[in-house]
Amino acid sequence: MARRKILFITTDQQRYDTLGCNGGTLARTPVVDRLAAEGIRYERAHPQSVVCMPSRATMLTGQYPATHGVWMNGVPLPLDAPSVAEVLRLDGYRTALVGKAHFEPLLDPFLRFAENAQSRVGTTPPGGSHRGFEHLELAGHGSLGPLHYPQWLAREHPEVVAGFYRVLDSSMRVNGQGGGDTDAPQVKVNPIDRDLYHTDWVADRTIGWLDSLGADEDWFCWMSFPDPHHPWDPPQSEVSRIDWREVPLPAGYTEDASERERVIDDKPRHWRLWYDGSLVSNYEAPASWVPATLTAAQVREVNALNAVECELIDEALGRVLARIAERGWADDVDIVFTSDHGELQGDFGFLFKGPYHVDSLMRVPLIWRPAQTSGVTPSVVTRPVGLVDLAPTFCSIAGIEPPSWLQGTRLPSDDLDADSRGFDSVFTDWDSELFGVDVHVRTVVRDDMLCTAYLAGTVHDGTEGELYSLTDDPTQMVNRWDDPAWRARRDDLIGDLADHRPEPRKPRLSLGAPV
Repeated sequence: MARRKILFITTDQQRYDTLGCNGGTLARTPVVDRLAAEGIRYERAHPQSVVCMPSRATMLTGQYPATHGVWMNGVPLPLDAPSVAEVLRLDGYRTALVGKAHFEPLLDPFLRFAENAQSRVGTTPPGGSHRGFEHLELAGHGSLGPLHYPQWLAREHPEVVAGFYRVLDSSMRVNGQGGGDTDAPQVKVNPIDRDLYHTDWVADRTIGWLDSLGADEDWFCWMSFPDPHHPWDPPQSEVSRIDWREVPLPAGYTEDASERERVIDDKPRHWRLWYDGSLVSNYEAPASWVPATLTAAQVREVNALNAVECELIDEALGRVLARIAERGWADDVDIVFTSDHGELQGDFGFLFKGPYHVDSLMRVPLIWRPAQTSGVTPSVVTRPVGLVDLAPTFCSIAGIEPPSWLQGTRLPSDDLDADSRGFDSVFTDWDSELFGVDVHVRTVVRDDMLCTAYLAGTVHDGTEGELYSLTDDPTQMVNRWDDPAWRARRDDLIGDLADHRPEPRKPRLSLGAPV
């Protein structure tokens, strides 16, 4: 396959159903919808972890969390971990990452590089590249810290810094403070001008880097938007796009509390513990907030603000694509759009994320619009695929032999291609031992079945699990784990989990600085 340019777009914590092309009706996303119509849309793409750092490490390395070793946020990717960006760079590609990286924890060389770059926007890392990226301009969700975006705000627009919601409270745990009209957690009206908000900043800086390149250079650009991850604090000028009072409740939210709790109680015990506020991983949700207190009005407001942020991302992406066309590259660029994991957004009466392998968190948008010169025809892939398949796909686009350490396979171009390449099972993990949440989750999705096993720990005894028919029960309300009629299918899928998981990295990585 001939070499082509690659624009890799990620969002943070975006559900599958937030896009119009995936059936979403709240946010208007015409730019991404057009990419889907012109390319390949994957109806069932799954991350290999529903947490930011492990999932993003999988995107970068093309390996499962068990192999690269990042099992939870705060666990650093080893310094010698492989990187598809480095493979591309060594083959002559110019490489950049603009926006949210988050495959590194705080207080490591990644952020020390950012601290040394405060005096200017964008820089070349010491040694020529970091993880294979020769150009880095970094942003997160807020206006404080050493990354490029908050430092730019502090220098150029200090008056807007205080308008952002503080993601972490004074004790550096997830903030549970409410705001907006409904006092929903992590909601705030942000008085910032739209063009200063991090969504437009990421697009602006991406365009700036693209404009620095020669017309004939090959390039790989990872453009990573921090939204629509909480906090939900889009610019005040944009909030009126969607009246939250008119937002329908999501299909996964049961308004009747007794029925909602009946569904939760049919799932493994940590569901109810989390719902009642007695068990929570403060890396993923506020310990001071109890999901059982979530109201229908709060669900509506959160979904409205989330949709506003999705619309702003779509419009920002449109500006970048317009600049690519102006540079004469429109026919030669492969565009891949996805997210690291989903968001509960009211499903089952929860917000944020946690140890739950249901579609809210585990089904993400994935679109690949191959370059017009590729000859690939538009299609929809219904078979399950994983984000572990992204790195091999980038190698294929560039015409590079995939390195032996890659554990995924090039994304299929249609269902027939998926069948021929053996895309039959996709695996997702969760491991947590922080804040008393000793929960270990192993999930396989195959055909129309989703099967989750819980390993033994302080919360589960190793016998609990979840089993859903994605065809009959798309919102995963009826747990078939203990149903004798489904026992054979359950045991077959459990066998799949046991037979095809990679060996875990040894020794196990710990929180702290990378090694």
